[in-house]
Amino acid sequence: MNVVDPIAAEATKLFESVYGGRPQGLWAAPGRVNVIGEHTDYNEGFVLPMAIDRYTVVAAAKRTDGRLRVVSSAGDQRVIEVDLAALTPGFPQGWTEYPAGVAWALRGAGILKENFTGADLAFVSTVPVGAGLSSSAALECSTGLALAGLAGAETDLSTADLARLSQYAENAYANVPCGPLDQLASAFGEDGRVLFIDTRSFEIAPHPFDLAAAGLTLLVIDTKVSHDHGESGYPARRASCEKAAAALGVRALRDLTPADLERAQRELDEVTARRVRHVVTEDERVEQFVSLLTEGELVGERLRAAGELMTASHVSLRDDFEVSCDELDVVVDAALRAGAHGARMTGGGFGGSAIALVSVGDAEQVSESVLAALPQAEIFRAIPAQGAHRVR
Repeated sequence: MNVVDPIAAEATKLFESVYGGRPQGLWAAPGRVNVIGEHTDYNEGFVLPMAIDRYTVVAAAKRTDGRLRVVSSAGDQRVIEVDLAALTPGFPQGWTEYPAGVAWALRGAGILKENFTGADLAFVSTVPVGAGLSSSAALECSTGLALAGLAGAETDLSTADLARLSQYAENAYANVPCGPLDQLASAFGEDGRVLFIDTRSFEIAPHPFDLAAAGLTLLVIDTKVSHDHGESGYPARRASCEKAAAALGVRALRDLTPADLERAQRELDEVTARRVRHVVTEDERVEQFVSLLTEGELVGERLRAAGELMTASHVSLRDDFEVSCDELDVVVDAALRAGAHGARMTGGGFGGSAIALVSVGDAEQVSESVLAALPQAEIFRAIPAQGAHRVR
């Protein structure tokens, strides 16, 4: 059975119980894991995410009164209703900002015409919320596909536009200053592949990532420490990077090389210089990791090098960018002690999840070590999965 099928069945059931009648279609979008390349996307740098086999599915049907109604299986299953013509950034509050923001962005882009007459949407998701796995991007991308589908505008909404408008909705409507990483991963994800993304050009190069063939698996460790990009230190980190780029006379920190780090130390305060060092070295780590993938399976020396890059990424995020937390550090250390080849926090930080690259035979002992160190953690294996698509 396709992993999406049971989620789609639950979304259909929710739609029928709340709205009555059958949905006209179902659409799905995945969460993501970022293998390496953190806080580089809003610096126009390099990232290496993969969509994962955790999905948000929306069952949807058109309305005729210009209203948008949304409901989720999470929480109290209360229906939120808004007038499409009255959509404005910051309203409504809470999780509904995201689907409302996508509707607003699609209207502004002309994907939804003025004569679009509204929709009923019912969401079911297996992407953990607040875990650093892009639950908001999955919500946005599934909404975008559903609304375009109901409007008969699928061909007007390219995959790139879906990612771009979803990010725009999160930035301008929900007031979350995220970069494009999450939405690009959710929209463009491919089975069995990671995506090497240049976030300046939006050039995307898929690379095979068949861990099973190399006897490996990728464990996702949800610390259960929830985060919120809009309320955490995320906006401050982005502002610090933009301030540094301006002070150093470059468009974005992506334009700096390791040779520029000495100048950054001279011309910037100590904290800002460390922020710069993380971004510059993280871009390098992404490119080095991709080079290992192009050489073949992650075995032997390539596996050792890949693991070291992942762990170095975590150290940089912890010490230079200061976006880790005690729980993330604890599970990374526990995984490495138990034999993980590499481990790092993934996502924006301040909570959320870590990942560990482990040999299949060591997965159980690594999991046991992590749970002994942080009993509240939830661990699952992730595989590269299909991006946003229509289910039926």
